Amino acid sequence: MDAKRSPQLLIEGKGLTKSFGGLVAVRDVDFHLFEGEIVGLIGPNGAGKTTLFNLVTGVFHPDKGTLVFDGHDIRLRKPFEICRMGIARTFQIVRPFLKMTCLENTWVGTLGRGQGEGTKEDRKEEARSLLRLVGLERREGALASQLTLIEKKRLEMARALATKPRLLLLDEVLAGLNPSEILQALDLIEMIRTKVKVTIFWIEHVMGAIMKACDRIIVLDQGRKIKEGPPEEVVLDRKVIDAYLGKG
Repeated sequence: MDAKRSPQLLIEGKGLTKSFGGLVAVRDVDFHLFEGEIVGLIGPNGAGKTTLFNLVTGVFHPDKGTLVFDGHDIRLRKPFEICRMGIARTFQIVRPFLKMTCLENTWVGTLGRGQGEGTKEDRKEEARSLLRLVGLERREGALASQLTLIEKKRLEMARALATKPRLLLLDEVLAGLNPSEILQALDLIEMIRTKVKVTIFWIEHVMGAIMKACDRIIVLDQGRKIKEGPPEEVVLDRKVIDAYLGKG
């Protein structure tokens, strides 16, 4: 972030709680992101990370708490409304349209903004520009089904960016990648932050990568936030170590 000016608060959740029957998936969670940050969201399996993402994107509505994006209450907004307000996401399991080309997949993402912006050809050229950004310019005519895993992940990023988000939620984009591909993905994420000017909220289990890339880390365990702070502080916290490794 630019240290010369005060950071602007982009999104803030307070006291967020979500239950499914008798299971409390997220319990009284507070979080915030300033514009230009990369904030990691970590925790063991079942900690509530994806549920929190689903609250932010309108898949679920919180039982309690407040959720404000760019000054607007989004607690009860539908997913397409939240997308048009400027929040996009990727998924842990990539979901491209397999029988469509890379260009068509990315062009579809522009439709998430509604119909009133630009011609069809304008949007296709925009899609081509995003494919260049993520390194898929030579694959625009290839079917999504023909892509490697890392190419599918890059395509999903391009499709999300086609909605012109201010906040991008990444869900385990490094899963299944080899060390070389992880380094490429980290470079791309930093490029999205700096060149496209997108704030990033990121779930990840590759600890070395997320500790290197993030400004702050939020840790969930059993639905509760147990720690928040800079990576070097979080990684040494006893509660975090116990959550991942068990109490010794």
